Amino acid sequence: MQYIISTNISKQICSKTIINNFSKSLNHMIKQLTFGLMLIALCSSQTTYALTSLKSITGKVIDQSTSEPLIGTTVTIKGTSTGTITDVDGAFSINANVGDILVFSYTGYNSLELPLDDREYYEVSLSSGINLSTINVIGSRGKPRTDVDRPVPVDVITATELKGTGQTDLGQMVQFSAPSFNSAKYGVNGTTNYADPATLKGMSPDQSLVLINGKRRHQFSTLNLNVAPGLGTVVTDLNSIPSAAIKRIEVLRDGAAAQYGSDAIAGIINLALNDQNKGGSYQTTAGIHKEGDGITFKNSLNYGFGLGKEKSFFNFTLEHFAFSGTNRSDLFTGNVYSSVAADEKNIRLARGVYPTTPFVVGNYGSNENDTYQGFYNASFPISKSLNLYTFGGISRKEILAYGFFRDARTNNANANPGLFPDGYVPELPGVSTDNSIVVGINNGTTNGWNYDISFGTGGNKLALDANNTTNPSMGIASPVNFFVGSFSFKQQIVEANINKNLGQVGGLKGLNIAFGAQYRNDNFQIEAGSPASYQIGTLAASGKAVGSSARPGNALADENDLSRSNFGIYADVEADVSDKFLITSALRFENYSDFGGNISGKLAARYKLTNGLAVRGSYNRGFRAPSLAQIGNRSNTSTVQNNIINITKQVSSDDTRLATLGIEDPKAETSNNYNIGLTFNAANGALLFTLDAFQIDIADRIVISEAVSAANYPAVKAVFTNDVREIRFFTNHINTQTRGLDFVTSYKKSFSAHSRLTLSVGLTFSATDVVSQKETPSKLLAGAADKDKGLKLLGETATELIEVAQPRQKLLLSANYQVGKFGFTARHSYFGSVKAWSTGLSKDDANVVCDANGRCVQTFSAKGLTDLSVSYKLSEQFLVTVGSNNVFDVYPDKYNNKVDGFVGEATSYSNGQIPYSRNSNQFGFNGAYYFMTAEINF
Repeated sequence: MQYIISTNISKQICSKTIINNFSKSLNHMIKQLTFGLMLIALCSSQTTYALTSLKSITGKVIDQSTSEPLIGTTVTIKGTSTGTITDVDGAFSINANVGDILVFSYTGYNSLELPLDDREYYEVSLSSGINLSTINVIGSRGKPRTDVDRPVPVDVITATELKGTGQTDLGQMVQFSAPSFNSAKYGVNGTTNYADPATLKGMSPDQSLVLINGKRRHQFSTLNLNVAPGLGTVVTDLNSIPSAAIKRIEVLRDGAAAQYGSDAIAGIINLALNDQNKGGSYQTTAGIHKEGDGITFKNSLNYGFGLGKEKSFFNFTLEHFAFSGTNRSDLFTGNVYSSVAADEKNIRLARGVYPTTPFVVGNYGSNENDTYQGFYNASFPISKSLNLYTFGGISRKEILAYGFFRDARTNNANANPGLFPDGYVPELPGVSTDNSIVVGINNGTTNGWNYDISFGTGGNKLALDANNTTNPSMGIASPVNFFVGSFSFKQQIVEANINKNLGQVGGLKGLNIAFGAQYRNDNFQIEAGSPASYQIGTLAASGKAVGSSARPGNALADENDLSRSNFGIYADVEADVSDKFLITSALRFENYSDFGGNISGKLAARYKLTNGLAVRGSYNRGFRAPSLAQIGNRSNTSTVQNNIINITKQVSSDDTRLATLGIEDPKAETSNNYNIGLTFNAANGALLFTLDAFQIDIADRIVISEAVSAANYPAVKAVFTNDVREIRFFTNHINTQTRGLDFVTSYKKSFSAHSRLTLSVGLTFSATDVVSQKETPSKLLAGAADKDKGLKLLGETATELIEVAQPRQKLLLSANYQVGKFGFTARHSYFGSVKAWSTGLSKDDANVVCDANGRCVQTFSAKGLTDLSVSYKLSEQFLVTVGSNNVFDVYPDKYNNKVDGFVGEATSYSNGQIPYSRNSNQFGFNGAYYFMTAEINF
């Protein structure tokens, strides 16, 4: 199948493609919508709606003893499914009639029923009861506190705010809600095709911990081994979780390894699932990009009901997401048949496949995606003090990615003219399957002790194929479709957490203690592909590439089944020394079966200068254990740099041959994290701001090495077979330092019961620098020529991926105005500049810096995106929103290339296939997006 379109006919083909895709997607959406409406009718068959005139009721819910706002309190109209939850300030808004009864419920507090009179504002205080499960924002096991009262910075993003971004997947929702969070879409880039890298503070994806309902979420199964931010790391796939299942997201911007374990160096992302037990919502979204592609349909159903007992609930979410993909390749500037211009022209005319005018080849954009997900969250009080809970879900993502165009020139190692006389574009489908379940009990005793014991299991499997491609070394005997293998990661966790609020002890105003233990078992597996996907054919001796081109298969010898366990214990103390002074501390010990033990600790404090102004600070000694994928991965990698495709052998850390080269087994990297901040609360919470400065020093940071050539290093050639051209491996090789500043502020103003304005600003500055790296082992360098003895295991490109490939500045501005039935939202997101290297760049460009060897680094300038949307509430149950993300159609800078009038052409431009950098990324490269969303609440 050829993906080569002439300029003259592209509009017709694209138009037909768009119409066909739109028609198929529209039919699919109609089926989904019909099914959804049937479910709504079924679920709401017993529901009646008042036809009388409703009025808007607003208010605030607080703790009776402390006057602290209660975040996430459920507010319902008694006898109906109409309800809401309180926001981060404890505020709520609901439409009801005089005489209705509002029911306020919050786990661990006594429920309250409030008859409505003619007032429009109510302040409600709840008294604490026996704690079934103490609900806290992440980062504290003590009582809930507002952000200005916390000793560490936490961003709380509600479900309403997530939906307000207009984004369709969870990762992008957080990207445009939390300033310190970065996640961008990539194309033609290995594992990033199937799970988006997501980072906090510009650090690595695996230096942040993801939790669901406070429980550790499993990671993705596959390493990112391509040249992109997060090189050599394993991500946690946020997009495997349906956004409609989320009640709120908590982003802890502080180290917390002492409290929650390995990986929490940069911070924690905690997803709190929806626990509504009455009614639900159905939401459908349709969208398209300005270029006419990227057609999107998303359908979500969330519904909750009680289980026959007070405070019980079962809440489930079903979600389907379909995305047709985008293509942003430029016109092709390379040759197809010959490097000689005259021969190229003659063959092209004779073949008649390619037009004489410029044409597009390949497919570079966001990948086609078809995702099905189901999640649930449930709780059932067995007795007055004992509660059973469970949550989990499944996700299946079918992704279609693409490789680079392989031309038909005889000197191209990846060409197979016998099968593809006109070249080919590999198709790279993958199926990512996630599953998880957590079951636990919590018990609040009459003497104040709270117990939580749980078991959780989950994992990810990524099965990969390579179609429309070839094993060039096999010639015409090669298949064109391959199964290239699979990767699996599984995790089981048993944990116990105990805490008690001791109240006033001695001279302390309050004391909360917590301690617990956790046992975790991880398993990583590699499954081999079909033999032809890794076979060394007879043409390999003449220079033809081995394995399925674009994605070499996992060889039988590379299969692995690796497990390890770890046991951890912790203690956590939180003390209100006085009404003004709060101090917290934690200590954790973990022991891993493969590399031993590690101790982490935390100390944090907050001091109120006035009722509204406070200072806070923290120190964390944390750690991150090497992932099992970093230890056990053996799969080969196909990489493209400078238009040269190389097959690199990834050597697992348990390979004894590495020891003979002086390479030690990876151990845990350690961190020292410092944070100091200022918080301000004015106008009774209407104006809030937090300002936090941080520094994170990481020692023995784990990185993947540069590709080490067997031809240049005799020691490598001596221990590896002749068919291995180059190797890579993981090592604790560098020390880094990250410094930054986070500023978050919000302002809320109600002009009347039907008019409310919310403004917010989020700004982050962060910079990571590689401050040192270890010497390359002398055993590896033995016998190498003098010119090769300067080898650095972390090269310039990998260093740039750590330091400058992600924006060092990010600004989020948001304004939302609700008036009557209308809602207006405007957002502006600013992303700082990024850098990436290439050769062949024009030195006349002010954004390009080159060295004497022709290696150049290009700066891609800062850009801002503007989003606009308008919503209209047709009734209390129906809401319609129309909007546009990136309304001004902003793109990142292109590579410096001759198409734009420069003398040279960036090699990374790949003859027009890659106009936008795949080695650094700010916000993707899809342009303007238009959408319409309808939401039905029942």
